[in-house]
Amino acid sequence: MLRQSDRKLDVFPAFQKVAGRRVVVVGGGEEAAAKLRLLSETSAALEVISPAVDHALAAAIEKTGATWHRTAFRPALLTGAALAFAASGDEGADTAVVNAARVFGIPANAVDRPELCDFYVGALVNRAPVAIAITSTGVGPVLARHIRARIEAMLPGTTGDLARLAESFRDTVARVIEAGPARRRFWARFFSGSVAANLQAGRPDVARSEAQRLLNTRNDEPGFVWLVGAGPGAEDLLTLRAQRLLQEADVIVHDALVPDAVVAMGRRDAERIAVGKRKGAHSVPQDEINAILVREASAGRRVVRLKSGDPLVFGRAGEELAALHAAGIGCDIVPGVTAALAAAASARIPLTLRGVASQLVFATGHDKDGDTLPAWADLALNGATVAVYMGRTVAARVAARLIKAGLPAKTPVAVIENAAQRDERLLSGSLGDLGTVATRDDIDGPVLIVVGAVVGHADLAASQPFRPAEALRAIAAA
Repeated sequence: MLRQSDRKLDVFPAFQKVAGRRVVVVGGGEEAAAKLRLLSETSAALEVISPAVDHALAAAIEKTGATWHRTAFRPALLTGAALAFAASGDEGADTAVVNAARVFGIPANAVDRPELCDFYVGALVNRAPVAIAITSTGVGPVLARHIRARIEAMLPGTTGDLARLAESFRDTVARVIEAGPARRRFWARFFSGSVAANLQAGRPDVARSEAQRLLNTRNDEPGFVWLVGAGPGAEDLLTLRAQRLLQEADVIVHDALVPDAVVAMGRRDAERIAVGKRKGAHSVPQDEINAILVREASAGRRVVRLKSGDPLVFGRAGEELAALHAAGIGCDIVPGVTAALAAAASARIPLTLRGVASQLVFATGHDKDGDTLPAWADLALNGATVAVYMGRTVAARVAARLIKAGLPAKTPVAVIENAAQRDERLLSGSLGDLGTVATRDDIDGPVLIVVGAVVGHADLAASQPFRPAEALRAIAAA
């Protein structure tokens, strides 16, 4: 168990002002080049001190516009610098640079020599004017870089733009909104509502208009709806944007096929509205779902409409988008990993393969009236891979239609149940035997059927046959 003293930092995080000031790097190799590239993300006046430089540093000097002093290090060259970096790779030379810097009262850093450093250089996330630096105080620099990578992925590239937009409104906000809860509510809405959403969607003019409207009608901020793809169900296949929006949403309207663990990734105080729709058991009609989205957004709430897979693939997104547009509600779409791609990845089925299949068809096993669709049969005959969604109960009819159209009964087929989830199951066989899948009582999860020659090129060693073992034994005995 950690003692309380073990939880105290040996460093105090701070950000050094360097705009327009000299920052000196002493060294002629890759270590100096790496520091120069990092420092080029600031507006400091960069200088390099070394009699000679290698190719990498020469390129960095040219790219960053740094001044190169072609001379051996002399302490006087540090005069007036804001920071000094010793990056020669030689312990004696680096120690001399650090000691000279301390005489001048200049903080110094020696690359890969933490015992010599006055400060550490953190792994930097640059969203200027916003900056995040992560340090392990020299104990685990690789860990710091891993943390940085996660933050880089989660933090939108428009964060700096949002900060600058906020700066342009700061004086006005201070003048018209009294300090305290009212001002905090304004900024909370500014940074996580329609202003931020429009900036992230590449609409800066709309974002500024929304910011002005938020200021003019502080209690009447327009709501916003995101149609978010939850992917096939595995939490780690959710996109980073989807994760962020779940944390920002006031309301999460979710389908039954979205696992509880994914819904739970939303803010704890967000309202959850289940509109579970499973084939043959639509608990909430689509018109009512549309009305819920319009109602919640009209009340100024940020709404995530969380759908299994991708919203635009058999997700009825078109109907919801039309309802939102008709009501004048702002909306955006966050794609998700659709079931066909997740299933193929899990089963290692190449959906397209040079010389075998160059077309891919996403199809549903039935139309709005429940009829099995024959429209894509000709594509299958021409060598396309066909991924059939929601096809278990119509597997026999799908097989019969394709065979009648001329597709050989021996065409390889894979069936993936609960794709990319812990209880995923892979079955394989031929088109002629596909119908047996519909009669199996032990298959009750979402099913994706892949039909085509590419299935024969997959590694199906771990798959189960379409017919259960007991049925195969009965056939053999007969």
